Amino acid sequence: MATWLKEWNPEDNNFWESTGKKIAWRTLSITTIALTLSFATWFMMSAIVTRLPGVGFQFTDNQLFWLAALPGLAAGTLRIVHTFLIPIYGTRHTITIATLIKLIPVIGIGLAVMNPGTPFWIFVVLALTAGFGGGDFSSFMPSTNMFFPARLKGTALGIQAGLGNFGVSIAQFMTPIMIGVALYGAPQLFKSVDKVTGESITKEIYLQSGAMWYAPLLIIIAIISWKYLKSIPIKASFKEQLDIFRDKHTWYCTITYFMTFGTFAGLSAAFPLLMKVLYGNFDPSLDPLKYAFYGPLIGSASRILFGFVADRTGGAVLTTITGIGLLASVAVMLSFGLVNPTGMEQFPMFVGTMMALFFFTGIGNASTFRQFPIIFKHNPRQAAGVIGWTAAIAAYGPFIFSLSLGAFIGSTGNAEGFFWILGVFLVIATLINWYFYDRKGSERPS
Repeated sequence: MATWLKEWNPEDNNFWESTGKKIAWRTLSITTIALTLSFATWFMMSAIVTRLPGVGFQFTDNQLFWLAALPGLAAGTLRIVHTFLIPIYGTRHTITIATLIKLIPVIGIGLAVMNPGTPFWIFVVLALTAGFGGGDFSSFMPSTNMFFPARLKGTALGIQAGLGNFGVSIAQFMTPIMIGVALYGAPQLFKSVDKVTGESITKEIYLQSGAMWYAPLLIIIAIISWKYLKSIPIKASFKEQLDIFRDKHTWYCTITYFMTFGTFAGLSAAFPLLMKVLYGNFDPSLDPLKYAFYGPLIGSASRILFGFVADRTGGAVLTTITGIGLLASVAVMLSFGLVNPTGMEQFPMFVGTMMALFFFTGIGNASTFRQFPIIFKHNPRQAAGVIGWTAAIAAYGPFIFSLSLGAFIGSTGNAEGFFWILGVFLVIATLINWYFYDRKGSERPS
């Protein structure tokens, strides 16, 4: 089967209607399903770590934060690599192989959690391999950007990234369900506290199922990708693609996308443990996974919705609104002591404010990806590269957020210091977006 298409010109309306539209939407459908599984496998560790102490693992809170953080470290680094793969190897080969390789963390973590004697260093290695699921985003998005005409880029990128982000919710929602299903191996005894009586209770769970259930889905999607995906004939060597780093707007876009997706991914990874550590002492029966999946769900939904909006309003104004909304939410966190709580009465407001943070990150995730192709409209190949690069740096969000929150909580017992620093960064990123892209007379209005 031929891998490379002979021609591709989506801006030509005749070509688009006769040939391009069908191929582009078919590619988007397949790669979006694959990306959703990528996000799910990337964040499965953040859900699984909340259950490890209950089945006998003697890891400290700091070690658990490390395990939640490491997939983000690996994903950010791998996204730098993925940024340059599509113009070299094409969509078909890159997506297929990236899907198959995620079998390593899925099966590996499934086997590791079956034995409470599994040493911490093995979990460290497996947490890093979970980053395979986050790394390939920087191949998916540049690929989609090249398949669609400019008038549909915001919509297409919003759909793909938004539905892909649902994978985070899938991981955090499905893990409690799947650990009750016997797929492979013996059950573990999980100890918890009854919320009503306060008594210790024990039940059987299959923690390995929380990882292994992805395996057959990954195999199926890999086969479909190999059979139906094609590659666009826009090729460039690694050296040629480095020209994006000579443009200052690459770096400004990196800052604004870290404000949006870096915050989304960082909070998604840290939210379950943050909830447990800050409020678990007031209610030992608190199960963070009952609440955690709502955040990524809201952020993903708003990303899809505002992808359509950004195509009509432009992205820059929505990114400015995002920065203001995030800053207001952080101010509420600090003003009402929600990240340095004194009791469970603050818990509902804490969860509600976190939902607001996720909502605004979704708006910004959609608007920034609408901006980047316009900011670099003079060179579509560079636009694709910038999308991949900014996504790579933003993927360090889970590592930076989880590790920093763990450090602040470990030293002070609360997360106020982290949110003060986050607030300062939000001010800087919002001003950069407004000055260069949003204000009247800006350098590259988008």
